[in-house]
Amino acid sequence: MAVHADRDARARRIDALVQSKGGTALSQQEAASSWRAALQAFDEDLCRRAVAAKTRRAYESDGSQLASWASARALHPASIDVRALRRYAAGLSERGQAPATVARKLASLRALLRVQVELGAREENPAELLSSPKRAQRLPHVLAPAEIATLLDRIPATGPLELRDRALFELAYASGLRAEELVSLGVESVDFDAESVRVEGKGGKTRLVPAGEHALRAIDRYLASGRPALRTGTETALFLSKSGRRLSTSDVRRRLRTWARHSAGAMPALAEAHPHALRHSFATHLLEGGADLRAIQELLGHATISTTQVYTRVQSGRLRSAYARAHPRA
Repeated sequence: MAVHADRDARARRIDALVQSKGGTALSQQEAASSWRAALQAFDEDLCRRAVAAKTRRAYESDGSQLASWASARALHPASIDVRALRRYAAGLSERGQAPATVARKLASLRALLRVQVELGAREENPAELLSSPKRAQRLPHVLAPAEIATLLDRIPATGPLELRDRALFELAYASGLRAEELVSLGVESVDFDAESVRVEGKGGKTRLVPAGEHALRAIDRYLASGRPALRTGTETALFLSKSGRRLSTSDVRRRLRTWARHSAGAMPALAEAHPHALRHSFATHLLEGGADLRAIQELLGHATISTTQVYTRVQSGRLRSAYARAHPRA
């Protein structure tokens, strides 16, 4: 405690000296330079741990935002303390940032300053003392098996794009794949003999996921009659656009939205369908069918079981709703 108090007092004296000499601008420049070095070290650490590019971009954005705020106050990565971080977090909330966004930004700061500790640039991580705001727990949007069947069966197996979309969404539901995983698949990713798909997941982790009979049949039809009509070059992606390029995740969302609206007349709940709803439905239906939670974790590619446990709450919520509807004294 005494060491921390001495360090805080020393930092205040240095700040006062800088202010008295009119060196604020210089001090801000020095702080900005030290934050650039800290952000570079942070990104190198993320690359070394094979963190997904999308996550790295989010961390970079969050870290840069803190760096700008701290540099304007001449606060360095080695000297910023928990009081300053609390002021920063309070400012995020005051600007209307959602609790989930604030929580993510604080997680980024903890990781950034953890790297500084590991490099010996500071002795402790003050961000560890920050408490994240409570987030409202929202259950995943899950479609009923009949809704899934209606959605998929209403995609006609006619033209190349329809054959592609049928194979795309049959596989999304059959194997519980993320949109990013779907678009990263290559033709060689599908093993028809083993009835499985080799998936490149988050963090560069590869897993083998079973693919059901319906999905494999749809992929086979697409490869035979759909993909050849779309291919214009040497693209090896499994799912191609009309011009023969690899699909993007926004393409996947857009196409599913089109087919969901097409089916919403028969099943209104489909109007809110999105790619991750197929993944949520995959996990929930497996759990309801008696699958082990650890097995579902492996199939989904979750790093921890706690992420998968959200589906137990979905199942519990559906049971309570069924009880409330059916029991005469509920």
